[in-house]
Amino acid sequence: MTEAKLEAWLDETRVFAPSPEFAKQANAQPSIYTDAAADPVSWWRKQADRLVWHKQPTNTLEWEIPFAKWFSDGTLNASVNCVDRHVAAGKGDKVAYYWVGDAESDSRTITYQELQDMVCQAANALTELGVKKGDRVAVYMPMIPEAVVAMLAIVRLGAIHSVVFAGFSADALSSRILDSDCTFVVTADGAFRRGAASALKPAVDEALESCPNVKAVLVVKRTAGDVHWTDGRDHWWHETVDRQSTSHVPEFFPSEHTMFIMYTSGTTAKPKGIYHTTGGYLTQVATTQDYIFDLKPDTDILWTAADIGWITGHSYIVYGSLINGITQVMYEGLPDSGGKDRWWKIIEQYKVSILYTAPTTIRTLMKWGKEFPAGHDLSSLRLLGTVGEPINPEAWMWYRENIGGSRCPIVDTWWQTETGAIMITPLPGITATKPGAAMRPFPGIGVDVVDNNGDSVGNGEGGYLVITHPWPSMTRGIYGDPERYRETYWSRFPGKYFAGDGAKRDEDGDLWLLGRIDDVMNISGHRLSTTEVEHALVGHPAVAEAAVVGASDDTTGQAIVAFVTLRMSAGDEEKDQAAMIEELRQHVAKVISPIAKPRQIILTPDLPKTRSGKIMRRLLRDVAENRQLGDVTTLTDPTVVNMIADLMDTHSSGDE
Repeated sequence: MTEAKLEAWLDETRVFAPSPEFAKQANAQPSIYTDAAADPVSWWRKQADRLVWHKQPTNTLEWEIPFAKWFSDGTLNASVNCVDRHVAAGKGDKVAYYWVGDAESDSRTITYQELQDMVCQAANALTELGVKKGDRVAVYMPMIPEAVVAMLAIVRLGAIHSVVFAGFSADALSSRILDSDCTFVVTADGAFRRGAASALKPAVDEALESCPNVKAVLVVKRTAGDVHWTDGRDHWWHETVDRQSTSHVPEFFPSEHTMFIMYTSGTTAKPKGIYHTTGGYLTQVATTQDYIFDLKPDTDILWTAADIGWITGHSYIVYGSLINGITQVMYEGLPDSGGKDRWWKIIEQYKVSILYTAPTTIRTLMKWGKEFPAGHDLSSLRLLGTVGEPINPEAWMWYRENIGGSRCPIVDTWWQTETGAIMITPLPGITATKPGAAMRPFPGIGVDVVDNNGDSVGNGEGGYLVITHPWPSMTRGIYGDPERYRETYWSRFPGKYFAGDGAKRDEDGDLWLLGRIDDVMNISGHRLSTTEVEHALVGHPAVAEAAVVGASDDTTGQAIVAFVTLRMSAGDEEKDQAAMIEELRQHVAKVISPIAKPRQIILTPDLPKTRSGKIMRRLLRDVAENRQLGDVTTLTDPTVVNMIADLMDTHSSGDE
């Protein structure tokens, strides 16, 4: 993007009208917002009819702050809703997943009938191993079809899965197994990244040294390497599952039966076990995906470029997508596995029509250059989405122009592990979009931006993001710790759910997310969002990525420290680093304010990221504060943090 375009943003808000191609959706639902606002509870009850209920619910909402029950007297089975219903409707030959491995030669096509057979076999195998209703089962797997099969088989039995991202360490895995008292584990012997095999089973073996209650481990064979084996406890998937019957009679469970536990970081060292129940969660993930992505189940090919180890994968790779009966791409590798154009090859080959990914990944793809997507036919795309963090306008426009061909609307979505499903988003064909704005709450969702006293702020003002009334997919609490749930989310603003994020309303009343409030810095009494400074930095044409943290400062209370990666094609390789740093500081001053100029800017070839692509700002704060580094085992490259710490001593810029 040119400086002229960037400066235009500073003078006026860019607004893209609802896309004409989505007029059908708009015409079909002209009153979706008003109908939902008039009676949210009744509106959500209608949406629950998307599900196949064994016993239709007559109770919609029971609400005793902060605990909700949705559709509590109804019964259903999550697995039946995802798979059996489509086979029974004669759609067994429809493709459920095009699975694409790390290697270009590795792929599988799985129909809904084949998925049902695999799920029934896995359910029978788990039953043989002793899994029963209410048991907790840890799933520690790479992005392979058996991971989805395991999840569906577990909930089919009424057991509870706790999926742990396969990049986590043995200690992280054991702490999660112990917290929820998992008695079974499903894993694989290894995974693949850029053509190289990496072992998973050793981490499981190490974790289970401190988890005596685990009775059995089911292992998918993926690599040719030797695998440590504990007889009587460990069982090969191909020996245990593949010999089972493809028939399984499901049981039906109350709507409020717990489906899964997912751990998320908290302000303390102990992760929070967020748990979700069945009927409300399934209702909202299916409804939000249908409206937000304007699904056309007969023709759409969806690619949610996430990992099932996170809530995005649960909601929009597994449950929402399968309930809606669509065809998906599921990809194991990294964005550059097999080359920096790997994503665009996949989109071209499978005619992907909807791409849903994270801003961090978009900025990485930007960094590599637009020539890679330009070399492939991306005309099948009709809708783009973003998830995971606020997206800066520069990345939003690059995504629109270079991936969407300036024709695809972008749905910038906000939600959390705790909310279970998307909460704030544009709707294509109904609402306008703005680069970097999440726009407005989804129908049936109550959201407000409040000040310190809990009072609503006006347009053009910022504050704290809260949710004002219950929603179907809301977490039912922190597993085993209801008081921590109450204290963490409901004590700051009584009667309102506090998301922990800052937000602002623009002059039109549209919502812009500012990131976590613990990422809001107080610079000489001025509150500045780290996200806002990051947006300013990546708006400079030389910058590919930026991460900003606050560091203690004797003069200003806090000072801004920025870690910046330059673009490969920026043409500034020969520019003096001190000159580039000063140019970036002045750029931030121009875009935001002189107060926002970083005290230090560290130019680094890379930023510390988890294997899911999330920038680990916690570690950058440790570097900026000169503290001992925390756990780095989840990083793609743990050496990056030490490299940045060394750079901190030699490449910085102080305020004049």
